[in-house]
Amino acid sequence: MELKPQAVFDYFAQINKVPRPSKHEEKIIEFLQQFAKANNLDCRTDEAGNVLISKGATPGMENRATIVLQAHMDMVCEKTSDRNIDFTTDPIETYIDGEWMRAKGTTLGADDGIGIAMAMAALTDPTLKHGPIECLFTRDEETGLTGAEAIQPGFMTGKYLINLDSEDEGEIFIGCAGGVNTDIDFEYFAQDIPEDYVALRVVVDKLTGGHSGDDINKNRANANKVLARFLYNIQNQYDMNLVSIDGGNLHNAIPRHAEAVIAVPESVKHEVRSQFNLFAADIRDEYHATEPNAEFTMESVERPDTAIDDITATSLINALNAVQNGVFEWSQDIPGFVETSSNLASVKMPEEGRIKIVISQRSSTKSQLDALCNTIAATFSLAGADVLIHEGYPGWKPNPNSVILNLAVDKYKALFGKEPKVRAIHAGLECGLFSEKYPHMDMISFGPTLRGVHSPDECLHIPTVDMVWRHMVAILEDAPSE
Repeated sequence: MELKPQAVFDYFAQINKVPRPSKHEEKIIEFLQQFAKANNLDCRTDEAGNVLISKGATPGMENRATIVLQAHMDMVCEKTSDRNIDFTTDPIETYIDGEWMRAKGTTLGADDGIGIAMAMAALTDPTLKHGPIECLFTRDEETGLTGAEAIQPGFMTGKYLINLDSEDEGEIFIGCAGGVNTDIDFEYFAQDIPEDYVALRVVVDKLTGGHSGDDINKNRANANKVLARFLYNIQNQYDMNLVSIDGGNLHNAIPRHAEAVIAVPESVKHEVRSQFNLFAADIRDEYHATEPNAEFTMESVERPDTAIDDITATSLINALNAVQNGVFEWSQDIPGFVETSSNLASVKMPEEGRIKIVISQRSSTKSQLDALCNTIAATFSLAGADVLIHEGYPGWKPNPNSVILNLAVDKYKALFGKEPKVRAIHAGLECGLFSEKYPHMDMISFGPTLRGVHSPDECLHIPTVDMVWRHMVAILEDAPSE
């Protein structure tokens, strides 16, 4: 499969050699600074670590308005259970699978490495005619949008902005959901496990996962919810001790893996195994279309001395079953569009005596977001947990009179002979934060087709990269006048 444009894929290959987990973007910041220096481009870095690289207009284009090309530097770092990699030091290894580019057992990093690569190629293409360009590379988009939140008025001067962080070629986004994370903390004490109990490790693995916003409406199983269902069943049928529980990692990824260690009387061990096999069969049947690779395992492990106290374990399992997960409300204005959702993102035991849960909520409507946060807080407050609802980030309100949108639609029709879809997205884009600091900035978002984002199944549809590049170039070459 030919990689076009070559410059974009060359830069993407370079980017994937640079470790860039969220909140650890120091190496990619240095990489971009060195890129600017090598190409004699003006480069500024703010206190938060956002990088702005600028290039003046080509001759004859000086009267055009400045357009900002924007992408985020960090990537979601997810891997398969059998992949050995250190995301803080090791490169992403890619390969071609027909028309798709994939990574070996990890996220690909095209979200949003391919956006960075396109901006870098635009800055160095000697054939591209353009007005002034500013390329903004933000940090820590995936775990809180803290880079975009920290940008101060005046850091950018552009009148128009193209966000290169969308995942469906042929679609132009003009709005997005706002969101917030909720932290839940349980405290527990250790109680002794009876000597006639045996310990079993229960694992839900290899679910499809995906983006907790864009994929939340696709009926994919959440590993934490699936595991909680089984624990609830066993808790209500047998004397069970919950020893440990661990599931999910990132607030913006639908959990693919969850596991727990339980202790039950040896006399019912075989019944519990039988119950688990029946449960696994039911889940496979329920999710036969979306979870074809799901794996369910139960194995005996060495019995520990203690477990989570019964009161806390029961409250935890009840709350995990009761809490809202998935689509909460559908839009009344846009058929098939998710208005409000939640993702039971992670359940961890970071230290002895403490269980921490993270849940991510999104909505296009502030009142619905508040209602969902309150529903989740009430669920866990009733279970005796401490609840902290974070401040969150704003949505991006569509602009029906957008100049850059009209230009983008016209250029797309001229290039490809068809209308692009213009829509909003049920995911967080940095445009919502930019609109607070730059209320008059005119913005759109588009990008090449990605699938399996935020999971090791992430892949990039190679032919769409050239389509998006040509579309972006056409907009730059006909940028509006000042």
